[in-house]
Amino acid sequence: MILDSFDLSGKVALVSGASRGLGQAMALGLAEAGADIAGVSRGDCRQTEAAIATMGRRFMLLKHDLATTTPQELEDLVFRVVRAWGRLDILVNAAGITIRQPVLDCSPEAWEQVMQVNLRSLMFLSQAAARYMLAHGGGKIINVASALSFQGGILSAPYAASKHGVLGVTRAMANELAEQHINVNAISPGYMLTDLTAGLAADPEREPAITARIPAGRWGTPADLKGAVVFLASAASEYCHGIVLPVDGAWLAR
Repeated sequence: MILDSFDLSGKVALVSGASRGLGQAMALGLAEAGADIAGVSRGDCRQTEAAIATMGRRFMLLKHDLATTTPQELEDLVFRVVRAWGRLDILVNAAGITIRQPVLDCSPEAWEQVMQVNLRSLMFLSQAAARYMLAHGGGKIINVASALSFQGGILSAPYAASKHGVLGVTRAMANELAEQHINVNAISPGYMLTDLTAGLAADPEREPAITARIPAGRWGTPADLKGAVVFLASAASEYCHGIVLPVDGAWLAR
């Protein structure tokens, strides 16, 4: 039956940014589908852990700051999951930051910080997970791109550049790893109500203009990503490689 293809029972997922927002919602969605969750975060994951526990699934906190991480430390995160639970089937790269500055005032520090969290850590955590998956029959890697993987945005040069990079890394990895039974895909959220977008959502000029441009007539919520991440993490997406799945209320179609 087709619904069986979405069952993640017995699977182990590593989710970055699992303490809140999009990462938390996707971690909960994967747990609802049956997966155990290892969450990477520098923040408090007690809310995520408690919610997953009520589902009868396991949760492991990997306390780690992606703003200062190294490739070796990211590889160690993968090893810690495998040592504890014996496997890693799914990686979701959901952690992300933005620093809003006019392009003429963009500082090197802001540029480097956004690139480090949004792109560099994603690349090398994916590399570490893929090395394990390659030796163990395959797996699923799901990156969080953005509508700004396709657009420039306003006051968002480092963020847009990093998310364009996420799109490129997703496709490049898919090209090399599809034959090895590793599915590398991305989700492209539109405007989502999270802490990351709180300032924009409170902007009396930008918020109405953005909402008016969304055909669905509303901003998304983190829970809107649950179905997409479960699909891409499951056997139902077995022939999907290098795709970018928009979850944006038709923003990009406008």
